[in-house]
Order: sequence, then C-alpha cells, then structure tokens
Amino acid sequence: MAVFVALGAFLMTLAGGWVAQRVTDRRHLVLGLAGGLMLGVVGLDLLPEAIEAAGTPVLGVPAALLLFVGGFLAAHLVEGLLAVRQVAHGASGERVPQVGLTAAAAMVGHSFMDGIALGAAFQVSGSMGVAVALAVISHDFADGFNTYTLTSLYGNARRKALLMLFAAAAAPVVGAATTLLFTLPEELLGGYLGFFGGALLYLAAAEILPEAHHTHPTRSTLLCTIGGVGFIWLVVGIAE
Repeated sequence: MAVFVALGAFLMTLAGGWVAQRVTDRRHLVLGLAGGLMLGVVGLDLLPEAIEAAGTPVLGVPAALLLFVGGFLAAHLVEGLLAVRQVAHGASGERVPQVGLTAAAAMVGHSFMDGIALGAAFQVSGSMGVAVALAVISHDFADGFNTYTLTSLYGNARRKALLMLFAAAAAPVVGAATTLLFTLPEELLGGYLGFFGGALLYLAAAEILPEAHHTHPTRSTLLCTIGGVGFIWLVVGIAE
C-alpha cells in the first residue's frame, strides 16, 4: 500500500517540476514562490518533526536544533568552498552549478526519506499511513518545484535539471519499498530532518529570495513568497 501511495508522490513531484519549467517568463515570481515553499517546509514541517523525533537535549539544546544549525553552516561552507574553486578557475561572479546539483541531491535525499516515513507510518496503522500520505503527496509538488528551480538557478543545463527532477520523483517510491526490509530508527530520522532543514533554509534565505527580489522588488513577488508559506501551512494543517 505504501509503495502504491508513493506513486502518487512520484506524479506530484513531476507536476511541480513541470510548473517550474512553464513559468520561465515570470522567473522572479517562480523564485519568490520557491523561497516561500522552502521556508514553509522548513519551519512548519521539517523542524517540528525533527524536534519531536530527535529532541533529546545536548547541553540544554535539542539535538535536532543543533543539527539544524549545523546544516545551515554546512550549506554556507560548501557554497563558499565551491565559489572559491570557481574563482580560481577564472569564473568570478558566476553562479556555481555544483551548488545547485548539491542542493537538488539533498532534495532527492529528502524525498527518499519521505518514502521511508510513508512506509513506516503504514506499518504503525492504516489511519496514520493515510495522514502521512496526504502530507507527502501534497508537499512533493513543492519538492519537484524546488528541485527543478534549484538545479536550473545555478546555471545547470535543462537536461541535468530534468534528471534531478526524475530522481526526486522516484525517490519516495524507492524509500517506501525499502521499509519492506527494515525500519529507520526515529532518532536518526529526526537528526536528518533537522540537518536538511538548516541547509534548505540557508538556500532559501541566502540565495533564492535575494535573487527573486534582485531585479523585481515587487509586491507580487512577496505575495508569491507568502503564498508558498501559506500553502505548506495548509498542507500541514490538513495532514494533522
């Protein structure tokens, strides 16, 4: 059942990537929406789940929050190292394609974990599985949208963006299938969600949203960002 439901996530991820491709003439609106979706996913979905699953304090701070900060710093460090390498090869001022691929690969990993969470939920009960399925299928539209946007934003060819999109779409199916063999410990899942949330927030705050407002500082862009957050809020609320 979990694998069958994951096929719905596969289709929704592809739909999100298709929408991201079709609105290239409104790039600032696409980026504003992507930033809002990423912010909503991190603040309203990933981080609460991470704290609940891996909330054991370390020197008074929940482990998930420490990993969240670590993910943010790791993304900052990786981007800085890749930028330095690019400058050394005479490409100063250009976006680094590897950053986009790394971010998209993280989205693929997140989608894989979605599939594992889906399979684990169905192992607990059918009602829990349905609730998790609703959340996964709904926000995988945002995952597909963000995966394609992140890959293409950093100057990667359309072919690479499509490959990453298909990888993100297939990941939940693969993740759900693996739960037929084993169950991921809750603490490990929570730690991963915290770390990934920090990296995703860095990309949204330091790259996506500034780029969205760079040449088009309009109210429509801001409204798209708010709309993206609101959409994730709605999805989380329905799932609960």
